[in-house]
Amino acid sequence: MNIPIPVGVSARHVHLNQKDLEALFGIGYELIPYRPLSQPGQFASEEILKIIGPKGQFNKVRVLGPLRKKTQIEISMTDSLVLGIKAPLRESGDLNDTPGIVLSGPKGSVTLDSGVIIAARHIHFHSSEAARYGILDKQDLSVQIEGERGSILHHVSARVSDDYQMELHLDTDEANACGAKNGDTATIIMNR
Repeated sequence: MNIPIPVGVSARHVHLNQKDLEALFGIGYELIPYRPLSQPGQFASEEILKIIGPKGQFNKVRVLGPLRKKTQIEISMTDSLVLGIKAPLRESGDLNDTPGIVLSGPKGSVTLDSGVIIAARHIHFHSSEAARYGILDKQDLSVQIEGERGSILHHVSARVSDDYQMELHLDTDEANACGAKNGDTATIIMNR
């Protein structure tokens, strides 16, 4: 199977719950959309935070919306080393046994006991696209990226929902390693 798919590169970012949003930005605060993301209903907000680990910090980390039930911080493996934490490779939302971090905003800070992950590479599929290609939710796929640093990436998880639009999501480490950037096209070369 050779299916072309757009590439989206995801830099470090934060998803907040209501409680942490208000601790960081003030009671009653609402995220201000900055620009829409490729997935319907999701957006980069104007809000930025400082994330602070035991060994280092990043000063301008974008908050993504809408709000979630649990606060989650997505970083790369390189970021994990800079911060001095051992963030595990996980699917979004799988926050059990993950390290915490300190978030600092304009109105306060929050010390999290857990919530930091390295997001596993994945492809979002709308249910109709997945059905057309015979792809199941959580199916293990392989993807080829062409170019000077072209690579084949295995263990790319399919995520299927009526709320998704087809796109491969890589973190900055993965994208840089194979020379990929937002808007490039990758190819699903097999499904297993």
